[in-house]
Amino acid sequence: MADDQRERLAARYRRFAEDEARGRSPSYEAITTAIADDRATLDFLLGLPDDKRQPNLLLAALRHLFGAQPDWPAFRTTLHDNVDAIRTLMLARSTQTNEPARCGVLLPVLARLPQPIALIEVGASAGLCLLPDFYGYDYGRRGFAPRPLSIEAPIFPCAASADTPLPEALPFIVWRAGLDLDPIDASNRAQAAWLETLVWPEQTERAIRLRDALKIAALQKPRIDRGDLLGDDLARLCALAPKSATLVVFHTAVLGYVADRAERQRFAASVRQLCPVWISNESPRVFPEHAAGAGAPPKPGDFLMAVNGSAVAWTDPHGASIEWIADPVL
Repeated sequence: MADDQRERLAARYRRFAEDEARGRSPSYEAITTAIADDRATLDFLLGLPDDKRQPNLLLAALRHLFGAQPDWPAFRTTLHDNVDAIRTLMLARSTQTNEPARCGVLLPVLARLPQPIALIEVGASAGLCLLPDFYGYDYGRRGFAPRPLSIEAPIFPCAASADTPLPEALPFIVWRAGLDLDPIDASNRAQAAWLETLVWPEQTERAIRLRDALKIAALQKPRIDRGDLLGDDLARLCALAPKSATLVVFHTAVLGYVADRAERQRFAASVRQLCPVWISNESPRVFPEHAAGAGAPPKPGDFLMAVNGSAVAWTDPHGASIEWIADPVL
């Protein structure tokens, strides 16, 4: 059994290296490739609960405590010299990446909906993706300047395919709220620093934009309720949304952490009953039924965005691109 678990975990790290880190973080690609072949490191990970073995969590925990490592030998030495401290942090934290650049791929859908909008994010973390109308966007052939604020707002670049229906204006959001097992306070420096650590080492511009988004969230203070997406908390939150607005429930890179497929299906059935518009932006493995007929992703590791269960676009996991498939079914 231990050998089977070790091999499944090794495959998980190889998949991360090949599908997620390749082309985005050379250092993380090299480190996770090496982890997949390192028995001692795999055994360290097997000593953690299954939901604490993710590559992003290990990489961020070590970097948060000891800084970026120059190569795999240095990473391995630092890990095995400090296993207790790293284990403690991994057990205490989770990978709440809360990438605000994903708003760039949500915008073409949000702007097509009947306005105004009431927006609920499942797995909201610090609520950065609840503020798409406070950011600027650069789609190449069209851009949007951020609204005037007392602080600098980020402008997110997003390469859009020619048939992507780019919005004419930012969405009109009149109410917004989030749900998270462990909400993050954007104004708390220690909590914000953890989010910054989750940005990969080579992605300096992404880190700068994240810091700018955190400042806006600290100023706007979007409502984030503590709760479980699989319980009744989402229904209670939906009931608070104004009836005069189009209620949208969305999530991105969240349902992949719900390991049981039956629970994901239960969530999908529930959310369809709670709101007229459900936006899912996840790995195609999360809801394989959404991917039927969507073709192959443009790049390994791309997410599939679906509206009410119908595929509309392939998206970069960090919001850097969108490849349109079909208009949403509403």
